[in-house]
Amino acid sequence: MIRGRYAPSPTGSLHLGNASTALLAWLSVRSRGGRFVLRMEDLDRARVVAGAADRIVEDLRWLGLDWDEGPVAQSGRGALYDAAFDRLRASGLVYPCFCSRRDIAAAASAPQAPGDELAYPGTCRALPEAAARARIGTGAPHAYRFRVDASALEPFEDLVRGRVEPDPDLVGDFVVRRADGVPAYQLAVVVDDIAMGIGEVVRGGDLLASTPRQILLYRALGAPVPEFAHVPLLLGADGLRLSNRHRGVTLAEIREAGASAEAVVGTIAGLLGLAPKGREMRASSLVPGFSLASIAAAPAEITVRG
Repeated sequence: MIRGRYAPSPTGSLHLGNASTALLAWLSVRSRGGRFVLRMEDLDRARVVAGAADRIVEDLRWLGLDWDEGPVAQSGRGALYDAAFDRLRASGLVYPCFCSRRDIAAAASAPQAPGDELAYPGTCRALPEAAARARIGTGAPHAYRFRVDASALEPFEDLVRGRVEPDPDLVGDFVVRRADGVPAYQLAVVVDDIAMGIGEVVRGGDLLASTPRQILLYRALGAPVPEFAHVPLLLGADGLRLSNRHRGVTLAEIREAGASAEAVVGTIAGLLGLAPKGREMRASSLVPGFSLASIAAAPAEITVRG
């Protein structure tokens, strides 16, 4: 039985782009009689907004989505992340990194990775173990990075995008534990998906660059790799990915303006080519015959006109 999930961060209200991803993840699981998990990715406590998790649950239910397990909060799963990190360290797959973001940005050899991240130029990779221990002993702030073997990077078949070939220069050695001791996203999401038996990961196209890194972690932890589907991003009229900075696109604002859940579902379905534009419908009405292959021809980015 297929197991899928939706894993929002409770850092604000759900917007139309979040709703689109949640709907597609839910439809893919429900159309195959699988089990759906709701997980709150709340490890970055500085960004978590009080009450946001409850509002996300309310918004998803209003849309007509349900789940078989959850909501599960990452913040209560620290022992799992620590155990996985210890396995990686015992295998020699991670090393301490003392570089700040400013250091990385200043490195002439640092290539620009997709999004806001800078690919790591490998400054601390060859640091002798004794020197690293000495710096740690002085209390120098340090993260831990996964040591990427470029030859181990493997292409994967995305259920929406097709064959994806990783670029070793953009993958780079990546953080698995932050300098404040918090597990980084790349590690936490893999550990959670392994523990929850997730076999299909449906998420926004902005996370496509993370997938080669996460596949390396699945392999390093001896776990099967799930199928991935990176679905179209919804953009505002300004060409930027929808977020809470765009007025009128959060589900709360849409609901307060008097729109129905059926109108929202119909809008998303129309944008993705799942139904004629302008039609109102329940989420459940899209389940019969749904396949991620049906959105494979959709643009990777879709502009939502206000």
